[in-house]
Amino acid sequence: MALSPAPAPHPRGGLYFDDFEIGRVFRHRLTRTVTQMDNMLFSNMTLNPQPLHIDAHFCATETEWGRPLMNSLFTLGLMIGIAVNDTTLGTTIGNLGMTEVRFPAPLYEGDTISATTEVAGKRDSKSRPNAGIVEFLHRAYKQDGTLVAECRRQAFMLKRPSA
Repeated sequence: MALSPAPAPHPRGGLYFDDFEIGRVFRHRLTRTVTQMDNMLFSNMTLNPQPLHIDAHFCATETEWGRPLMNSLFTLGLMIGIAVNDTTLGTTIGNLGMTEVRFPAPLYEGDTISATTEVAGKRDSKSRPNAGIVEFLHRAYKQDGTLVAECRRQAFMLKRPSA
């Protein structure tokens, strides 16, 4: 007996609401080494003058960390961005929210981020028959396996178009 082929993803590569299975874990292929330039650019673009991210002397002399920490919102964005190619590219209508955001360990310049995404839940949209809501649990790790970020994200997703 021949197995039926898996449904085709969106032409850009994302999965539709119908394709997500609760409990599935994606181990994303993309990784990224973070730099102090990332930290400086992100902090400046978001008008965040926090010396904890942009002032090496301050960090060395006035913090317990001894060096700049990566901006946590950059880390959050990078973690979710890494997940897009494997999950939602072209199929997201919009993000509905992010909850339970945590940064349990510091991230520094030179660390390399990898990420996983677990499908934590899904439900049909009450207002749009062509859409549903998928809850993702994103986790980011640095090169030694230390968890550096996690969050739950609720995404408004397209359903597979009718044939």
